[in-house]
Amino acid sequence: MSTEPLLTTALNKVHRRLGARMVDFGGWDMPVQYSGPIDEHKAVRTAAGIFDVSHMGEIEIRGPQALELIQFLTSNDAAKLVDGQAQYSALTTAEGGFVDDILVHRFAADHYFLCVNASNTPKDFAWISSHSAPYDAEAANVSADYTQLAVQGPKAISIMQPLVDVDLGAIKYYWFTRGHVDGVPAIIARTGYTGEDGVEIYFEPSESERVYDRILEAGAPLGLKPCGLAARNTLRLEAKMALYGNDIDETTTVYEADLAWIVKLGKGEFLGRDALARQKEEGIRRKLVGFEMIDRGIAREHYSVWIDGVQVGSVTSGSPAPFLGKNIGLTYLPIEKTAVGTRFEVDLRGRRAAAEVVPTPFYKRVR
Repeated sequence: MSTEPLLTTALNKVHRRLGARMVDFGGWDMPVQYSGPIDEHKAVRTAAGIFDVSHMGEIEIRGPQALELIQFLTSNDAAKLVDGQAQYSALTTAEGGFVDDILVHRFAADHYFLCVNASNTPKDFAWISSHSAPYDAEAANVSADYTQLAVQGPKAISIMQPLVDVDLGAIKYYWFTRGHVDGVPAIIARTGYTGEDGVEIYFEPSESERVYDRILEAGAPLGLKPCGLAARNTLRLEAKMALYGNDIDETTTVYEADLAWIVKLGKGEFLGRDALARQKEEGIRRKLVGFEMIDRGIAREHYSVWIDGVQVGSVTSGSPAPFLGKNIGLTYLPIEKTAVGTRFEVDLRGRRAAAEVVPTPFYKRVR
C-alpha cells in the first residue's frame, strides 16, 4: 500500500464544501459522487453537469518538427489537423498496443497540445521524450499549469455562452479556441468524455474556485449539477468510450479495441505500423464488443466470460446504464463470436448469466 500523500486538484476544498464523497483515484484525491451517481448521470443526459478533470495530464510539443514527432508516436494522421482542430488518437507501442489514448490539439504547425490520462502522464511524457532525440522538437509536461473542467450535457452550451467571450456555436465538435471564461484566459474545446455536447476548458489553477463557482451559479437554474467520477464512468460507458487500464492497454491493439478509424496506415512510418499492418492483413483474432445482460445481474469488470463452457475472456467495463435502464458492459470476444446477437455467459460470482452482443455505442445523442 502506497504511503505517498494523495495528489489534489486546485478544487479539492470546493469538492469537500459541496459534500462530495472523495476517493483515491490513481493517486489523486477525487470526488466520486455528490448527489449520487444516477442523479448526476441523468443530469448530464437531460441538462448538464460540471466535472473537475484537472487530474488529466497536458503535454506540449513545440518545434519545427513537432508534427513529425507526433506522426511517429501516434496512429492517427495529425497532418490532417489545422490550427484550432483536435483529434482522438493513440500513443502506440511497437506491437500496436496502447501506451495511452490521447487528444491531440494543433495550435500551430510547430505547437501541439496533448491531453493524456491522469495516471499515465509521467509514463507518456517519458515515452515521448525517449523518442524525441531525432526530431527538432521538445516536449514539456505542463500539467501543473492547468485546471481542466468539463461542462457536459444538452444545456452545456447555453450555460457557458454568457460566461465566455467567444461564439461557442462557431466551434465545431473536436475544435477549440482561445478565449476567456468569466474573464480568465482559457483554452475552450468542444470535446468531452460523456457522449454529450459540451466543452472542456483549461485555465490557470489559481482561478479554479472562482470559475467553478461561477459556472455552478450560472448553470444551477438550468439544472447543472456537480458530477463525480462514478457518473463520468457510466456516461462514457453508455457512449462506448474506452477507459485506459480497463478496455485498452499495452496488451490490446488499436484494431482489437474496435478503433480502426484512428489507424492511418497510409500516413507513413509510425511506431506500431508494421504490427498493425500485419494484423490488418491477417485479421484480428479478438475484438472489443458491447453487450447487454439478458438475465438479471450486473456484469462488473474482471468477471469471467464464457462461451460453450469455455472461458474466453473477462468483462473489461460493466455497470448499470442509468439513462438506458439496462445492465451493459464491454468485453473482448473471439472474432468469430462478435456478431450482434451472439449470446454468451458472464459469471456473476458463481452464477452464470446470459448476455448478448449489441450494437454500440449503447447511447448516441440526438444532434
